[in-house]
Amino acid sequence: MVRQLSEAGHEVIVFDNLSTGSADALINGERLIVGDLSDERKIGEVLRETGAKSVLHFAAAIVAPESVQLPLKYYSNNTRNTLNLIKACVDNKVERFIFSSTAAVYGIPEGGRAAEESPTVPINPYGTSKLMSEWMLRDAAFAHGFSYVALRYFNVAGADPQARMGQRTPDATHLIKVACQAALGMRDSVSIFGTDYDTPDGTGIRDYIHIEDLAAAHLYALKYLEKGGASSTINVGYGQGGSVREVIKVVKEVSGVDFKVVEGPRRPGDPADLVAVADRIRTVLGWTPRYNDLRTIIEDAWRWEKKLFEKQK
Repeated sequence: MVRQLSEAGHEVIVFDNLSTGSADALINGERLIVGDLSDERKIGEVLRETGAKSVLHFAAAIVAPESVQLPLKYYSNNTRNTLNLIKACVDNKVERFIFSSTAAVYGIPEGGRAAEESPTVPINPYGTSKLMSEWMLRDAAFAHGFSYVALRYFNVAGADPQARMGQRTPDATHLIKVACQAALGMRDSVSIFGTDYDTPDGTGIRDYIHIEDLAAAHLYALKYLEKGGASSTINVGYGQGGSVREVIKVVKEVSGVDFKVVEGPRRPGDPADLVAVADRIRTVLGWTPRYNDLRTIIEDAWRWEKKLFEKQK
């Protein structure tokens, strides 16, 4: 996102505690301020000093099964810290706010398809923590006169097509990254959590979206708000799903490695099928995906993982 904003001519200031981020991902000389959203004073200082009029908020803990075990971590990091940031934005006259939300707010939607109007009944603290943040943002925007877009992500995957950056989180849980690491010999196997779902091959289905398209959606949202667009909540997905078995099959084909796969029981908090109804993002923001192909997503992820593996050797 930072790279795309810089390429579009924006001045970008990054506020990050670097718990999962990396300073050397800032490849265009963007300014980095190391800080945490639990520090209300520092957030206010940064907004006053920079005079920022637009804030894009990505910082959150995102592992749904972990949230079931550590709910207070998620309400603290995701909900309370978002409150800190919204309050600082109100106090410092920020005009536009773009929020990274999640499809987990839907819980288990009927038929496995989630539209923005679908009931929001999250089944884990991760989804609940994000939904609470959406409510705070909605109410604060109404009361204080700023505008926002809340983007409900589906399953983000892939990497920069030029392999300049990608996910490097330690102990990552995202399936495509885990499978690529198994193909590189960094993991002994890949686990399938649940093979008895009511899906064509018994494994969970997800709407995988390329990180490049996801970042572009934020750029479109920013342009929309800059032109006076009304506050909106919007799904970011392709409207098409891939199963766990399909992902593993394509990773094996792309990598040329037949790594070990272990079948296990379902994890708590995992829906069987979760795919976006993705019409609003096209009609409201004018966004058009460029990388909506599972093989392309995996090829870019594999290219990045190989590069990262070689650097770490």
